[in-house]
Amino acid sequence: MENQHNIWFVTLILSAVAGYCDTVTFVSAGSIFSAHVTGNFIVFAYQIIKGSDAQAWIKLLTFPVFMISVIVGGQIAARSVNHYKILLAEGLVLLLCGLISQLFVHTAGLTWETYLVVMLVVFAMGLQNAFGKLYAKETFGPTTMMTGNVTQLSLDLGKSAGSVFKDLVSMESLKKQCITIGGFLAGCLAGAVLAKSFGLMVIVLPGAGIIFCYFVAGKNEPVTAV
Repeated sequence: MENQHNIWFVTLILSAVAGYCDTVTFVSAGSIFSAHVTGNFIVFAYQIIKGSDAQAWIKLLTFPVFMISVIVGGQIAARSVNHYKILLAEGLVLLLCGLISQLFVHTAGLTWETYLVVMLVVFAMGLQNAFGKLYAKETFGPTTMMTGNVTQLSLDLGKSAGSVFKDLVSMESLKKQCITIGGFLAGCLAGAVLAKSFGLMVIVLPGAGIIFCYFVAGKNEPVTAV
């Protein structure tokens, strides 16, 4: 019962954090995605043909940064018996992002400090993706990209409707997808509002949220092999 409670909590927090971070960097840092990094390929291509952004190439850096982060996440997992150590690392990176933003990012323009913060946020999201991939049973599904979750929700909704909402398995799965997608949407909305008003410094909030998640959900983490 305790484990099921952790899964619900962790899924909600991680989904909200991913939606929040993705939106904050997109709004405050030249339309760069930090969680859904492949989306940067599309934005890059669009800006190239429009000729509207001389620094569009920087978006391509998110891909190798993300890959390096996932590798680091794998190394953390290999050296720790606590699954949630990856999330602790993610939270600390996000707190660092907020601190750097507070101290050095003071202009509305896109400076090297801004891009540094963005790449660190991408690194943090890579750690979260590594956690989700290595420990898939710790959440209800992927927390950084919602396409698969929306697909599963649609299938569950169709099956539930076909059984006049009497299929308990489909209904349970539907609830899980609603938690994941709802958390992501809430994070997106919060990130958009706060980033518009305060800029990149608001990235400190998901950092605090992830560390809170680590201490709440990871304190009773059983010792298991990866």
